[in-house]
Amino acid sequence: MKIAFIGGGNMGEAILSVTLDKRLSSPQGISISDTSEIRRQHLQQKYGVAVMSDNRLAVDTSQVVVLAIKPQNLAEVMAELKGQLRPPQLVLSIIAGARINTLCSGLGHNHIARAMPNTPALIGEGMSVWTTTAEVTKRQKGWASSILNAIGKEIYVTDEQYLDMATAISGSGPAYFFLFVETLIEAAVHISLPRDMAQELVLQTMLGSGHLIQKSGKEPS
Repeated sequence: MKIAFIGGGNMGEAILSVTLDKRLSSPQGISISDTSEIRRQHLQQKYGVAVMSDNRLAVDTSQVVVLAIKPQNLAEVMAELKGQLRPPQLVLSIIAGARINTLCSGLGHNHIARAMPNTPALIGEGMSVWTTTAEVTKRQKGWASSILNAIGKEIYVTDEQYLDMATAISGSGPAYFFLFVETLIEAAVHISLPRDMAQELVLQTMLGSGHLIQKSGKEPS
């Protein structure tokens, strides 16, 4: 699979890393466009992929174009890529809040998949909810599914509204767990447990409890 990444931020790099680890693509099959020269050098040195600052050049021969930019940069990127994409190319957007009709109109392209991954994707334990336009082919859906499976679990939905709901639950959800862990560690330290011991107790308790819910087949209650 030939993949172009527009944006080389943390989530884009997470997808890049697992794509290579699971041999969905090779370094020779990947191109990355990023505005930061420091970021481009980092990605080129670490992964051996082709890097550039020209978005149009990056997508030229790709089968999948992963949009991993910040929402505030979307309009500029769409203007650059409009008219440059061909029907066989799939655009996979992980941009929070960017709706499919906005992407289709801005890119002049109808083969769009939109996904909402979350931060545990950075270690291959993510949860992604995704959907596509009607024009996306079975083969293109397979490409998107394989990429999202590589960073964790994925659920395909036919109605885009579920992505907005998923943003509130799985997208924002990790922050609540982080806050709970932080608070419980501070409480443990407050009752005089050493901080390193408190952290180990809390982290394993959280992880073990999650696995117990998952594997027991019982409701949390």
